[in-house]
Amino acid sequence: MRRILFLLIFGLAGLGVLISLGVWQMQRLAWKQGILAEIEARIAADAVDLPETVTEADDKYLPVTLFGEMKPEEIHVLVSVKQVGAGYRIIQPFSTADRTILVDRGFVPTTAKKADRVTGPMEVSGNLHWPDEIDSYTPEPDIDGNIWFARDVPTLAAALGTEPVLLIARSKTDPDIKPLPVDTAGIPNDHLQYAITWFGLALVWAAMTGYFLWRNRAPSEREEQ
Repeated sequence: MRRILFLLIFGLAGLGVLISLGVWQMQRLAWKQGILAEIEARIAADAVDLPETVTEADDKYLPVTLFGEMKPEEIHVLVSVKQVGAGYRIIQPFSTADRTILVDRGFVPTTAKKADRVTGPMEVSGNLHWPDEIDSYTPEPDIDGNIWFARDVPTLAAALGTEPVLLIARSKTDPDIKPLPVDTAGIPNDHLQYAITWFGLALVWAAMTGYFLWRNRAPSEREEQ
């Protein structure tokens, strides 16, 4: 009897933990969906002028329209685009009447790395962005080959002599450069899968608990069956 009681308590405790983890992931899912909805609403909002002071907390994904001059200097950030393959993001300085920022103009295939770009006066619309793409596994840039492996905004700004502000262009600024979408597709949201996993483990745990309780019944109960 004591053994049955121990198995029952242990089984119920484990089941409670697994169900709690599943419920927690469902709560996290609702929280993440709210954040993604806020980001998508900000991305789709009407464009405004570039704020005088730009901060990540207030202005990340803010739609902005600028008129100025695209400078010819450029940095090539190596990326891979689905269904296209490897290529480069083209990042260049963009000067308005009183300031210069970074503009990510979009994607070109590797064969177009050294092609001529449309520069000079133009209007650019896009979203302010702070990509978090640097970690201990990110290779150092090949300065001589002008091949970079991340949009490290402060480093790119120092290399091109601009403010540490990056605008991801959504308007087309060159016939040969394809603007890449600004969306939430790259933000992980796997909480539903995690919840299903925990609830599935809870079901397995409940079945195993029931099986061990059945195996450890009193001998008189087993003889009756």
